[in-house]
Amino acid sequence: IRGGHTFSIIRASFNKIAAHQDKIDFLLALNQDTFDFHKSRLNDSSVVIYDSDNVKPGDLSPAIKTCGIPIGSIIKEESAPEIMRNACIIGAFCKAAGIKPEVLESVLKKEISRETDLNLKVAFRGFNAAGEFIKIDPLSQDKLPLITGSQAMGLGFARGGLQAYISYPMTPSSPLLHFLAEFAEDFSLKVIHPESEIGVILMSLGFAYMGKKTAVGTSGGGFCLMTEGLGLAGMAELPIVIVMGQRPGPSTGLPTYTSQADLHFVINAGQGEFVRFVVAPADAEEAFYWSAASLNISWKYQIPSVILVDKTLTEGVFSFDINCVGDIKEDNPSLWGKSPPYKRYLNTDNGVSALAFPGEKEAVVKANSYEHDEYGITSEDPGLAKMMQEKRLRKEKYLLEDLKNYNPVKVYGREDSKTALLCWGSNKGVCVEAARVLGLKVIQLQVLWPFPAEQFKQSLEGVNRLICVENNATGQLIKLIKMNGFNVNDKILKYDGRPFPLEELLGLLAQLNLES
Repeated sequence: IRGGHTFSIIRASFNKIAAHQDKIDFLLALNQDTFDFHKSRLNDSSVVIYDSDNVKPGDLSPAIKTCGIPIGSIIKEESAPEIMRNACIIGAFCKAAGIKPEVLESVLKKEISRETDLNLKVAFRGFNAAGEFIKIDPLSQDKLPLITGSQAMGLGFARGGLQAYISYPMTPSSPLLHFLAEFAEDFSLKVIHPESEIGVILMSLGFAYMGKKTAVGTSGGGFCLMTEGLGLAGMAELPIVIVMGQRPGPSTGLPTYTSQADLHFVINAGQGEFVRFVVAPADAEEAFYWSAASLNISWKYQIPSVILVDKTLTEGVFSFDINCVGDIKEDNPSLWGKSPPYKRYLNTDNGVSALAFPGEKEAVVKANSYEHDEYGITSEDPGLAKMMQEKRLRKEKYLLEDLKNYNPVKVYGREDSKTALLCWGSNKGVCVEAARVLGLKVIQLQVLWPFPAEQFKQSLEGVNRLICVENNATGQLIKLIKMNGFNVNDKILKYDGRPFPLEELLGLLAQLNLES
């Protein structure tokens, strides 16, 4: 879903960053809306590059530099399509920022495969018409690839052995579907777009029943329709990974904006009680890691896993450093040893029964949504119902112990600070940067369920003031940690569909009279 004014904010640094700023150094305006809507972001050293045939900048501070390029006229003179106005203003920006012409040429040749020569001609007309205002020094460190959070998840799934991805497109999870569909053949992957979200979850459970590592993608509205299928996964002990892209609700809400308002929905979705794993990656490296790890956990414990993401992560573009990902744990799922009789739901010490798949000789493989015995045959016997429920729930104890190997809680910043920022998901980037400025500690919960109480308690050592930063209106992480016996002193909540800019968070923290 896209309409109206569309724009991007790009921030670059020699250091790792994962948050944007309100104030900008360059404004590239192809139309009047871009200038009118974003002139408040300009500072006294900003440069405005604009299409002088379509944009009237009006009165600006004398310190702000302007560079008008007759882009509309250039396009007409070169008989170029309107979309090449982008190439023209990129060329002008390169000149204004001191980026060498050979860099401009190499990037355009790499990224534009159609009418490359005409794009280059238009770009260099923009380059030659602009003036140089600053000079960006070349990078001294190794260059890193730029990828979106969705692409990082797709690559992580491939690393974890994904065999099928099933999704009905819904913002902001659609880019993952598009990426995996484009590279399905390279990953030896089946990518399917069924008729509805209900079809998605049921088809995925069929794949899992047949022994295929499967993931699905959706957003809040689609996940609503999947909850009965989620319960089926819990009862039938079918391993499945669900990517849940959060956006503001309720209902359609703000379909193209960002939010962190579905935490409790995901943790409590589905009737009855069953074990699930819920994780919230914060950046491209964590998206890669947890996509692979969630597949491993789902298949090891035969449970559903949910990867909670948001638009900020899925559609944000990051410098990706594979060396920061860490080792990805790989466990072989428990498989039947081929000694009959086969009991699909054998009651074991850790609650995990050995898997067999349809077609296996001497094994009848049942998957039952009804309560059942160890063979999978429907039963309403009270003693049996109690035994099987305890068997399924027993997995959580072993999963919690296993999570010690996954670093479920991370700490950043000044570790001896008595004040800590608490965050989850994509807010890590802005919290880490704000903490660096103010000399604070940051505690990031990666795993949200089952709640890693032991590791969270350790992260709080020496902290006497905890400030929770969230993109929702009710403090959902605050409620979650209170359920587990912990308290928060202050909260900073943002729920207008936009992520925190660094300046805004610093301003809100300044109002709290902090001591590091």
